Amino acid sequence: MPYDRQLPGTNIVCRSHKTNGCSCLFAFLVSAALVFGCQSPLPPLPNPPGPHTAVRLSPGDVLKLSFAEESDLDQTQKIRRDGKISLPYLGEVTVAGRRVSDLQHELTRRYDEYLDNPEVLVTLENGLATVIVSGFATYPGKITFDRPTTVYQAIMTAGGVSDYGSLSNIHLTRIIDGVQRTETINLRPNIRGKPTNPKYVQDGDVIYISRSLF
Repeated sequence: MPYDRQLPGTNIVCRSHKTNGCSCLFAFLVSAALVFGCQSPLPPLPNPPGPHTAVRLSPGDVLKLSFAEESDLDQTQKIRRDGKISLPYLGEVTVAGRRVSDLQHELTRRYDEYLDNPEVLVTLENGLATVIVSGFATYPGKITFDRPTTVYQAIMTAGGVSDYGSLSNIHLTRIIDGVQRTETINLRPNIRGKPTNPKYVQDGDVIYISRSLF
Protein backbone atom coordinates (compact mmCIF):
# COMPACT_ATOMS: atom_id res chain seq x y z
CA MET A 1 0.00 0.00 0.00
CA PRO A 2 1.47 3.43 -0.88
CA TYR A 3 2.58 5.52 2.05
CA ASP A 4 0.12 8.35 1.38
CA ARG A 5 -2.79 5.92 1.48
CA GLN A 6 -2.04 4.22 4.80
CA LEU A 7 -4.81 3.96 7.35
CA PRO A 8 -5.37 6.92 9.66
CA GLY A 9 -3.23 6.77 12.75
CA THR A 10 -0.45 4.75 11.12
CA ASN A 11 1.85 7.75 10.84
CA ILE A 12 1.15 8.61 14.42
CA VAL A 13 2.30 5.14 15.52
CA CYS A 14 5.46 5.43 13.44
CA ARG A 15 6.23 8.85 14.85
CA SER A 16 5.72 7.49 18.33
CA HIS A 17 8.31 4.75 17.70
CA LYS A 18 10.77 7.30 16.36
CA THR A 19 10.21 9.51 19.38
CA ASN A 20 10.79 6.60 21.76
CA GLY A 21 14.00 5.72 19.93
CA CYS A 22 15.26 9.28 20.18
CA SER A 23 14.37 9.36 23.86
CA CYS A 24 16.32 6.15 24.51
CA LEU A 25 19.33 7.47 22.63
CA PHE A 26 19.20 10.74 24.56
CA ALA A 27 18.95 8.90 27.89
CA PHE A 28 21.94 6.72 26.91
CA LEU A 29 24.05 9.74 26.03
CA VAL A 30 23.15 11.47 29.29
CA SER A 31 23.98 8.34 31.28
CA ALA A 32 27.30 7.95 29.50
CA ALA A 33 28.14 11.57 30.16
CA LEU A 34 27.37 11.12 33.84
CA VAL A 35 29.48 7.97 34.05
CA PHE A 36 32.50 9.55 32.41
CA GLY A 37 32.00 12.75 34.36
CA CYS A 38 32.04 10.88 37.68
CA GLN A 39 35.31 9.18 36.77
CA SER A 40 37.39 12.32 36.39
CA PRO A 41 40.99 11.69 37.55
CA LEU A 42 41.81 12.40 41.18
CA PRO A 43 44.63 14.94 41.75
CA PRO A 44 48.18 13.81 42.67
CA LEU A 45 49.00 13.09 46.30
CA PRO A 46 51.05 15.71 48.16
CA ASN A 47 54.78 15.20 48.81
CA PRO A 48 55.28 12.25 46.46
CA PRO A 49 58.25 10.00 47.24
CA GLY A 50 61.11 9.82 44.75
CA PRO A 51 64.21 7.71 44.14
CA HIS A 52 66.18 9.90 46.56
CA THR A 53 63.45 10.44 49.15
CA ALA A 54 64.76 9.79 52.66
CA VAL A 55 63.56 6.35 53.70
CA ARG A 56 61.94 5.95 57.08
CA LEU A 57 62.93 2.75 58.79
CA SER A 58 60.40 0.05 59.53
CA PRO A 59 60.38 -3.44 61.10
CA GLY A 60 62.15 -5.94 58.87
CA ASP A 61 64.75 -3.46 57.60
CA VAL A 62 68.37 -4.56 57.99
CA LEU A 63 70.82 -1.97 59.36
CA LYS A 64 74.59 -2.00 59.27
CA LEU A 65 76.44 -0.02 61.93
CA SER A 66 80.12 0.80 61.44
CA PHE A 67 82.06 2.51 64.25
CA ALA A 68 84.95 4.84 63.40
CA GLU A 69 87.55 3.46 65.84
CA GLU A 70 85.78 0.53 67.46
CA SER A 71 85.52 -2.06 64.70
CA ASP A 72 84.74 -4.77 67.24
CA LEU A 73 81.38 -3.02 67.74
CA ASP A 74 80.49 -3.17 64.03
CA GLN A 75 77.35 -5.18 63.42
CA THR A 76 74.36 -5.83 61.20
CA GLN A 77 70.91 -6.04 62.74
CA LYS A 78 67.35 -6.56 61.59
CA ILE A 79 64.77 -4.25 63.09
CA ARG A 80 62.42 -6.31 65.24
CA ARG A 81 58.63 -6.24 65.08
CA ASP A 82 58.57 -3.86 68.03
CA GLY A 83 60.66 -1.40 66.00
CA LYS A 84 63.79 -1.77 68.15
CA ILE A 85 67.38 -3.01 67.92
CA SER A 86 69.83 -3.83 70.73
CA LEU A 87 73.15 -1.95 70.80
CA PRO A 88 76.26 -2.15 73.00
CA TYR A 89 76.21 0.28 75.95
CA LEU A 90 72.84 1.71 74.88
CA GLY A 91 70.66 -1.37 75.16
CA GLU A 92 67.37 -1.32 73.23
CA VAL A 93 66.90 1.61 70.87
CA THR A 94 63.70 2.40 68.98
CA VAL A 95 64.58 3.03 65.33
CA ALA A 96 61.36 2.36 63.39
CA GLY A 97 59.90 5.52 61.89
CA ARG A 98 63.27 7.28 61.95
CA ARG A 99 65.27 8.42 58.95
CA VAL A 100 68.71 6.86 58.59
CA SER A 101 70.48 10.22 58.87
CA ASP A 102 68.54 11.15 62.02
CA LEU A 103 69.33 7.82 63.64
CA GLN A 104 73.01 8.20 62.81
CA HIS A 105 73.16 11.64 64.45
CA GLU A 106 71.37 10.37 67.54
CA LEU A 107 73.67 7.37 67.98
CA THR A 108 76.77 9.54 67.55
CA ARG A 109 75.45 11.86 70.25
CA ARG A 110 74.57 9.05 72.65
CA TYR A 111 77.88 7.21 72.18
CA ASP A 112 79.82 10.35 73.02
CA GLU A 113 79.86 9.41 76.72
CA TYR A 114 81.13 5.88 76.03
CA LEU A 115 83.66 6.20 73.18
CA ASP A 116 86.58 8.52 72.48
CA ASN A 117 85.44 8.76 68.88
CA PRO A 118 81.66 8.30 68.86
CA GLU A 119 81.26 8.59 65.09
CA VAL A 120 79.06 5.77 63.76
CA LEU A 121 77.94 5.19 60.19
CA VAL A 122 74.44 3.76 59.73
CA THR A 123 73.50 2.26 56.36
CA LEU A 124 70.34 0.53 55.21
CA GLU A 125 71.43 -2.87 53.92
CA ASN A 126 67.97 -4.18 53.08
CA GLY A 127 64.92 -1.91 53.06
CA LEU A 128 61.78 -3.87 52.33
CA ALA A 129 58.39 -2.32 51.68
CA THR A 130 54.98 -3.91 51.25
CA VAL A 131 52.08 -2.77 49.09
CA ILE A 132 48.78 -4.36 48.15
CA VAL A 133 47.81 -4.64 44.48
CA SER A 134 44.08 -5.29 44.09
CA GLY A 135 41.33 -5.05 41.52
CA PHE A 136 41.91 -6.26 37.97
CA ALA A 137 45.53 -7.41 38.29
CA THR A 138 46.67 -10.76 36.96
CA TYR A 139 47.86 -11.85 40.40
CA PRO A 140 46.38 -9.46 43.01
CA GLY A 141 47.75 -9.61 46.52
CA LYS A 142 50.47 -8.36 48.85
CA ILE A 143 53.90 -7.62 47.36
CA THR A 144 57.15 -7.09 49.27
CA PHE A 145 60.12 -5.46 47.55
CA ASP A 146 63.18 -3.29 48.07
CA ARG A 147 62.73 0.48 48.04
CA PRO A 148 62.57 2.53 45.90
CA THR A 149 59.97 0.95 43.59
CA THR A 150 57.50 2.56 41.19
CA VAL A 151 53.77 1.89 40.76
CA TYR A 152 54.53 0.46 37.32
CA GLN A 153 57.09 -1.97 38.75
CA ALA A 154 54.73 -3.06 41.52
CA ILE A 155 51.92 -3.78 39.05
CA MET A 156 54.28 -5.69 36.74
CA THR A 157 55.37 -7.76 39.75
CA ALA A 158 51.69 -8.65 40.19
CA GLY A 159 51.60 -9.97 36.62
CA GLY A 160 50.41 -6.73 35.08
CA VAL A 161 46.87 -5.58 34.34
CA SER A 162 44.39 -8.35 33.50
CA ASP A 163 42.36 -8.47 30.29
CA TYR A 164 39.52 -6.62 32.02
CA GLY A 165 41.68 -4.02 33.78
CA SER A 166 42.20 -0.39 32.83
CA LEU A 167 45.72 0.95 32.36
CA SER A 168 44.46 4.52 32.45
CA ASN A 169 42.38 4.27 35.65
CA ILE A 170 44.63 3.06 38.47
CA HIS A 171 44.08 4.33 42.01
CA LEU A 172 46.99 4.76 44.42
CA THR A 173 45.85 5.08 48.04
CA ARG A 174 48.18 6.22 50.83
CA ILE A 175 47.71 7.28 54.46
CA ILE A 176 49.00 10.83 54.94
CA ASP A 177 48.85 12.42 58.40
CA GLY A 178 46.27 9.84 59.45
CA VAL A 179 44.03 10.52 56.46
CA GLN A 180 43.54 8.09 53.58
CA ARG A 181 44.23 9.88 50.29
CA THR A 182 43.87 8.60 46.71
CA GLU A 183 45.09 9.73 43.30
CA THR A 184 44.45 8.44 39.78
CA ILE A 185 47.36 7.23 37.66
CA ASN A 186 47.44 6.61 33.91
CA LEU A 187 50.00 3.96 32.91
CA ARG A 188 49.00 3.75 29.26
CA PRO A 189 51.90 6.02 28.18
CA ASN A 190 54.31 3.67 29.97
CA ILE A 191 53.05 0.66 28.02
CA ARG A 192 53.39 2.61 24.78
CA GLY A 193 57.01 3.42 25.56
CA LYS A 194 56.53 7.15 26.06
CA PRO A 195 58.84 8.96 28.52
CA THR A 196 57.03 9.70 31.80
CA ASN A 197 57.87 10.78 35.32
CA PRO A 198 57.85 7.64 37.50
CA LYS A 199 55.43 7.45 40.41
CA TYR A 200 57.03 5.83 43.46
CA VAL A 201 55.20 3.82 46.11
CA GLN A 202 55.64 3.85 49.86
CA ASP A 203 55.33 1.08 52.40
CA GLY A 204 51.63 0.41 53.11
CA ASP A 205 50.29 1.79 49.81
CA VAL A 206 47.29 0.19 48.12
CA ILE A 207 47.14 0.05 44.31
CA TYR A 208 43.70 -0.61 42.86
CA ILE A 209 43.31 -1.38 39.14
CA SER A 210 39.84 -0.39 37.93
CA ARG A 211 37.78 -2.30 35.38
CA SER A 212 38.07 -1.16 31.79
CA LEU A 213 34.89 0.40 30.37
CA PHE A 214 35.59 -1.00 26.91
